[in-house]
Order: sequence, then structure tokens, then C-alpha cells
Amino acid sequence: MEKTSSMKVTREKHPLDPLTAEELKLTVQILKRDKGLDDHYRFANISLLEPAKSIVLDYRDEEQIKREAFCIILHNQEGKTYEAVVSLTEGSITSWKLIPGVQPSIMADEFMECQEVVKSHPEMIKAFAKRGLTNMDNIMVDPWSAGNFGIEEEVDVRIVRALCYYRTSLYDNGYARPISGLYVLVDLNKMEVIKIVDKGVIPFPPLDGNYTPDQVGDMRQDVKPLEIVQPKGPSFTTEGHVIDWQKWNIRFGFNSREGLVLHTVSYNDDGVQRPILYRASLSEMVVPYGDPTDPVNRNNAFDAGEYGIGMLANSLELGCDCLGEIKYFDANLVDSKGNVIQIKNAICLHEEDFGIGWKHTDWRTGHVEVRRSRRLVLSSISTVGNYEYGFYWYFFQDGTIQFEVKLTGILHTQAIEPDRKHPHGNLVAPQLFAAHHQHFFNMRLDMMVDGMNNSVYEVNTKSMEKGPDNPYGNGFYPVSTLLKNESEAVRDLDLRTARFWKIVNPSKKNRLGEPVGYKLFAGENCFPFAHDDSPLLKRAGFLKHHFWVTPFDPDEQFASGRYPNQHAGGEGLEDWVKADRSIENEDVVVWYNMGHHHITRPEDWPVMPTAYISFILKPTGFFNRNPALDVPPSKAKNSACQVDGHTSCH
Repeated sequence: MEKTSSMKVTREKHPLDPLTAEELKLTVQILKRDKGLDDHYRFANISLLEPAKSIVLDYRDEEQIKREAFCIILHNQEGKTYEAVVSLTEGSITSWKLIPGVQPSIMADEFMECQEVVKSHPEMIKAFAKRGLTNMDNIMVDPWSAGNFGIEEEVDVRIVRALCYYRTSLYDNGYARPISGLYVLVDLNKMEVIKIVDKGVIPFPPLDGNYTPDQVGDMRQDVKPLEIVQPKGPSFTTEGHVIDWQKWNIRFGFNSREGLVLHTVSYNDDGVQRPILYRASLSEMVVPYGDPTDPVNRNNAFDAGEYGIGMLANSLELGCDCLGEIKYFDANLVDSKGNVIQIKNAICLHEEDFGIGWKHTDWRTGHVEVRRSRRLVLSSISTVGNYEYGFYWYFFQDGTIQFEVKLTGILHTQAIEPDRKHPHGNLVAPQLFAAHHQHFFNMRLDMMVDGMNNSVYEVNTKSMEKGPDNPYGNGFYPVSTLLKNESEAVRDLDLRTARFWKIVNPSKKNRLGEPVGYKLFAGENCFPFAHDDSPLLKRAGFLKHHFWVTPFDPDEQFASGRYPNQHAGGEGLEDWVKADRSIENEDVVVWYNMGHHHITRPEDWPVMPTAYISFILKPTGFFNRNPALDVPPSKAKNSACQVDGHTSCH
């Protein structure tokens, strides 16, 4: 195909706008045209190649910008991985590199193809028949990433472990009847079975484990409608991928690996738009299991790097996933064949009432001042096999930012012989066992607190020695320690000292003469229980500590490294900090791990009530006073709120 001048982007966009469907299609066309890509090539990822910070921060509206796409491409037949950069502005490939010894993430198309390969394999059909299963439509296959356990025959083979389940009908809960004792290894490049492991027949659990209304039984009759009504519409406005709400200005993006990404988050303080974050995203999430028996001992999925959180995003529905006055945004991605796919309503934006923002009652005069809080919610939900993960960014009127993950879905299950138990999990139903496991989320926070150069302090609270200055033994005080280099900033939570971390701008002072800052403090958390020399922690060394800080480097995007799928380890965050670079008064990136420790229970079955895990960024000396003082009183709903003839809640 000859080059044509029409094969380029001419419409101006912001440098951080995600690639449009048109741009994705054009990228594929350019790659096929200039590299002659045939059907043996798969597109593992095509996303915006984000420009340098200087370009983004100096950008002015209507300015001509360079649009580029970053691409990861796999040649199935050769088993080779390539990275390409395509200039959409020029309509040409500007970079094409072979990346040896890596495996791209597992693609959604490969999941479906793998399932059909397993279900049509003659030996698997015999294995199913041995268990009385002849209807292949009722066989469910979950491909799990293989990890890297030093097994020689798996080197340089693009491989998954396929675990199988039996559903009594097409829409029943397949995880209620695991086909335990049987699993298979599949070569995804050749799409063929390479090994079948059959340890013998284990009886199916007797119960269905269904959870849909038509199968559960009588629904509660005392649940009355709960409506969120905003007759004048929401308080936010949007233009493209920019949100203005109250005093917040937020740009966001979306890509196949990280899913929802925040860009250039700032807060308007007395007419000045003050930056807080340049970029924030889920860098990696890891789910290790605590069962040492085969095959669960290899369950340690890297859900972002091995599958792609964005690629697995749901299309959200009003009244179910989101409630109230909703603004939805679609996401455009490509499948492995290069076809553009659109996930409708992948991102949800709305406001929520959040109780009392602040209040005081003067008991002497009876005067009351109270303000209700509301928060802006930007969210997406992804389904990774049996689990659902909701990712929620919250913005509050007082300048607080919170990130929360909501975990639900269905447990990973195994069948177990009658009257048996298992030390590494719990029975959740008769003859149905769910292994204990953990969920770790690594967040990459490219900080920009009132400017590019920031420093990080660790704050620990200490008890005073008892003595003349502390006669009753109640005194305590916080101690702030500057973290000057990367080695000093590899830190863990400590409940005994109420530890938190503070990111400050040394060159900007508040009216009290202190550096302006934001503090990061934790919600639920835990440590991994794997040994340091385990295959898990060789690949996910960043899990060994809760908190890390690095100087900004555009090549350091993912805590697990760029290609964690089947990688032996030794790359990523734990490796980078060995350079022990300076992080004092620098452009810094904070990496924070939060972990959910899941000891399974019967109440988690047949579908798990949502668990919540989060962290908070809260202003500390960033403002001169409470920035939510100007939130207006709410309109009273009854006479109890009337004071001095007024009908508002103050």
C-alpha cells in the first residue's frame, strides 16, 4: 500500500486525550501498510504515547501538537514481541524494535480461543466424559497466567493454565462445580494443548450456588425505592476528558493496561489553580493464593500487567452500577486483530452526598452551623475472571482525594471430598473449598504539590517520657523525618507510631511559614506471606514494603516492570531504587501498596459482599484555613432546622 497524505491526524487535540477510535484504526492501518503485518501478528496494546511533561504543562489551547501511539505487537508464529511508535501527525512509523525474551499481556481474544481449544481436545473430551460430562456447552474454562516457576519446558513458550468448571445450565454459577483434579497447559501462540494433568475424579459439590433473583427464592419485600434526584442537574461540567467541579479541575484518560488514569489534578484556591497530582494510576495489582497444593500454588495473577484492567472494563448501567445524575464516558481500545472495540459507559462520573462536612453547635446560644459534604466520584469496574474490581476516585470539597477499590464477584473454588477440610482455606458450601488469598494494589502517584519539585517526610508520633514536663504520662508529639534518597524512602506502615507520609513543596509556604503539603495515610493493609525468595516476590518485589519514592523517570511506569507475564523477575520498582537517587526537592513519584487479606468464609458464597480498601491524600498546610468554609448551607427539609426564622441548616 502506498503512503497517502490522508493517513494522518489533522484535528487538534489536547496532548493527553486518549486515542480516538479513528486514531486507533489509523494506527493499525499504518502498521499493516508499512510493516506488511499478516494474520500471525496480534496487537497486544495500542495506547497514547504521552508527551513529555514540559510539553503538557506548557500546552495552550489550539496549539499544534504531535500525536503518537505506543504499540505492543506479538508475532504468534515466531513468538517474537515488538514495540512500535506510530506518529499519527505524520502518518508514519517512527520506531520499530524487537523486545527479546518477553511475553505481552494475555489478550481477551486468546481467552475465548483457549477455551475452545481445551473443550475440543480429544483427551480433554475423554477426561470430561470420565466425569459424566458430555455437553461441552456447559464446560467453562478459565485461563490463568502461568507465572514463572523455573520450569524448563515453559521457557520461551507463551503459556496459560486452564482450569475447568461445570455449569448445570448456560447461565448457572460454574464456580459451584469446579472440575478439580483436572487442568491443562495451553500454548497460546500455537493454540494447542501441551500438557494435561488428571489426578483423578473428585465428586462435584451437591449445591448449585446460584444467585440470580429467579433462582434465589423470595426477594425482600420491605426495600423501598431510594432515588437520587438533582432537579437542576449535577454541579460538575465536562469538556472532552476534563472535569470542572466546585474548585476541582481534573483531566482523566483510559488505557488497556491501567484502566482509568488521572492527569493534572488541581484545586482553585482564591482564584489560583494549584496543582496536586500530575498523574495517578493503578500501576499493578497482584493476587497471590495461600494454598501450597497443585495447581493453586501457581495462582498469583498480575491482573494489570498480565491481563489489562482497562481491556476487562465493564459497560456500566444506570441504577445498577451507578446511581443518580450520571455522566458516562466510552473507552476505545483494540482487540488482538487490530479491530477497534468500544466499551460503552466504561467510566462513570457523578456526585454523592457524604454526610456532614462540618458542624458546630454553640451550646450557650443554641446557634448551629452545619454543612453537608458531597464528593465527586469518577469510577470504572473490571471483571477479571471470577472477580470484580471497582476503582473509585473521590474528590471532596475540602481538598481531600481518596482512592478506593471495591472487591466483589465470585471466589476461586475447588471441589473437596466429603467430610474433608483444608488448612489453607475454608468450606464455603458442602464439598466446596475456597483458598485463602490476598489482593495487592500498587498505586503510582506522580506528585505535583504546588509545583514540580517536592520532598517527602515520614511522620511518626512519639510518646513523651514521663517526668516533670509530662507528669501524667499523656504527652505525645509528631516527629517528621525528611527522606533524602530512595533507600531511605523504602518504608512500611506502623500502627504503633500512627505513621503517615507527607509530600511537601519546600519552596512554597503557607501563612504560618510552613511548606505546603499533602499527607498520605492508609486504610486497611497487610503484608504478603510468601517468602522473599519465592517466585511471587522475585517477580513482585515491590510488595515487600508499603511505601516507596523515586525521582520521576518516564520509563518507570509499572512497579512490576513493563512485561510481567511469565517474567522471572528482578525488574521494576525494587530494582530501580538500588540506584539510590536523590528525592529531596525533586520531581518525585510516590508508590503505595495497599493489601486486602482475604480469609474466606461461607458468607462470601455464592457471590461475595463487597469489600473495601482505600487510601487518602489529605491537605496538610496546603490551605491557610478550612477550604470548605464557603460551602453553602443546605435547604431545610423540616422545621427542626429553623433558627431565627431561617429555613436553611445553619
